[in-house]
Amino acid sequence: MKPKPYRSAFLVWSCLLYAGMAYAGESPDPDLETVRQRVITELMEPEVDEESVEQLISSFRDDGTWPDINYEDVSRSAWEHRWHLEYVKELGIAYRKPGSVYYRDPEVTRVVHSALEFWVAHDFEAENWFQNQIRTPGDMARILLIMDNDLAEELTAKVLSIAENGHLGVWGARPGGDLIRIASIVGHRGLFLRDEQIFGEAVQAMVGDIAFAVDRGDPSDVRGLQKDLSFHHRKDRALYTISYGLGYASAFADWASKVSGTRFRFTDESIELLVDYFLDGIGQTTAYAKYPDPGARNREISRIGSVNAYSPELPQKLLQATSYRKKELGDVVSLREGGPVPQYRSNRFFWHSEYFSHQRPGYFTSVRMYSSRNHNQDRPHNSEGLKNHHLSDGANFITRTGMEYTDIFPVYNWQKIPGTTVVQKPSLPGPDEIQKKGLTGFAGGVSDGTYGAAAFDFESPHDPLAVRKSWFFFEDEFVALGAGLRSGSGHPVATTVNQSLLTGDVAIGGRSRSGVMDRGRHDLDGIAWIHHDQTAYLFPDPSAVRLENEQRRGYWLDINKQSIGVLRASADEQHRDVFTLWLDHGRRPLQAGYAYIVVPGIEAPGVEAYRASSAVEILSNTPKIQAVGHRGLELTQIAFYEPGELDLSPGLSVSAGSPGLVMIKTSGQDIEEITVSDPSRELDTFRVKVTTGGHAEDIEFELPSGDYAGQSVSSKPVK
Repeated sequence: MKPKPYRSAFLVWSCLLYAGMAYAGESPDPDLETVRQRVITELMEPEVDEESVEQLISSFRDDGTWPDINYEDVSRSAWEHRWHLEYVKELGIAYRKPGSVYYRDPEVTRVVHSALEFWVAHDFEAENWFQNQIRTPGDMARILLIMDNDLAEELTAKVLSIAENGHLGVWGARPGGDLIRIASIVGHRGLFLRDEQIFGEAVQAMVGDIAFAVDRGDPSDVRGLQKDLSFHHRKDRALYTISYGLGYASAFADWASKVSGTRFRFTDESIELLVDYFLDGIGQTTAYAKYPDPGARNREISRIGSVNAYSPELPQKLLQATSYRKKELGDVVSLREGGPVPQYRSNRFFWHSEYFSHQRPGYFTSVRMYSSRNHNQDRPHNSEGLKNHHLSDGANFITRTGMEYTDIFPVYNWQKIPGTTVVQKPSLPGPDEIQKKGLTGFAGGVSDGTYGAAAFDFESPHDPLAVRKSWFFFEDEFVALGAGLRSGSGHPVATTVNQSLLTGDVAIGGRSRSGVMDRGRHDLDGIAWIHHDQTAYLFPDPSAVRLENEQRRGYWLDINKQSIGVLRASADEQHRDVFTLWLDHGRRPLQAGYAYIVVPGIEAPGVEAYRASSAVEILSNTPKIQAVGHRGLELTQIAFYEPGELDLSPGLSVSAGSPGLVMIKTSGQDIEEITVSDPSRELDTFRVKVTTGGHAEDIEFELPSGDYAGQSVSSKPVK
């Protein structure tokens, strides 16, 4: 660790400015002071843990270090240095908080000064730019606000010098999630210095980034908030709505609440867009607006607590900043505080990110796809998410209680992700092989906001495998179909129905056997249904299925070697009871298929009655057309992979002149509404021919283009 020279010009400037503001007796700007006090109040909120503080003081070494931190390793997957600054912040709060037994304790301030002197003497740099441009400068700016005038003047200048590494001109200050973090650092510095110009520039940068992403000359690099209210962070166009996109929204909401009621307040337009994104983007990617969908996660799925329930903090801060959509925000706050869950019913396709969600009062489910337009996943940056190869291959997680997948991932079979069809290889490729671009253009959804379907002409970039997959979403159930499945691999191919924590008994029903299964591994034939955790999985044609209901073991370190992200790389073996259900297609399947129906929120004794009276009818499951009708809803959903025709009922048929998705709402033999979309994004118009009682009518839809290509068109077709 070699000491580095300080930037002398900045040091002199910051000393003079700080001294001038602190001692010249200038009247502080009242609005700036209001924001400053709000920020400091929040920084000082954590309770003082006296035992922890005592441990930090007693273990602190004379050279300015703590013994549990590796100060030599600056690699991307390590950087334990952050704990050094976390300890300083904890001590600073204990020192400055009235009522603390350490309030104004000279021993605490001695440790704080010594620890900061050690840091600035070495000016540590990580191999990960994020630590250098965001985390460390941000921590330094917060330490300054916590300690205020209680740091020595020369030390203050040195700490400011490091905090200034997070400025709006650095490489990382780019739209798409990182700009707001760096603008926050600038804002904190402006508040500490009581400099309204610096703070004003930070606010201006924030407000400017609350906008839809724009093409700045590279269509593949349109980062930030998309027109469908999903979020892209990198050029890969992968889904980042509840990762970087959540951080984006949280940071803006935080500042929107801090500056509300002052002349620095955000514009109504920017706040309203932020609220829309939270409710209609993040909220539609989250079960009951509370539990993050595992299928929308990237590398952060490998972190402890990655699917834990969200806190009410973000919507609370939005309510402090605006009354726009107040009731909806209030409902989210209430349910996140443990109140009743509103009767949410929605169906949404995010065409920019090829993610589909379906919310009902009793369950939430989703489908994650990708195409030749998008990549499947984030890269395993900083050694996280090391087995995410198949997490976007039609992942179809099912959330009913929010507890189904809690910290299951260290023991997960990453080649049996719910909804996916995967070659069961002896081992996954290396982490550098995770991120892949899709090989086909047909990946999309059709939705009227209440019902809808998703379709995926899938060719695996990892394995010699192709299959046409579709999902059809109704009220109490959804249907999954696969057709044209082929694989050139000598390894077996599996379509996984679900893999979740084992909760209670597993019951089965079939031609030759029924009842509750013992724990273990089971190869079952002629199965009509499986029931687990108040969810039924029905097979229209009694099928051979594979079931595991047993304890599984694994390690967090198998999927995440980031010492910060996994509680300092816990090496303890993990044990979980796991339910896994899949269909085994054997080796080298050719034109194979599958069909199953998922019914959440049903007790085992009611499954046979549901099966006997089911209104769901699979109308076609071929490589050309996959279609499902629901007699009760009088609704038919169709995936045309090629131009074709389908009989809906005697005397009523529909044909499509191009590949696409079609949803038809009928009343008897009358067509009430047609909704269409183009998963390929290649068409300007879509032509449907409806034949009723021998009379044929051509209907042509004008399809959205540009930023809206792939969006559904419904209601009033253009004849």
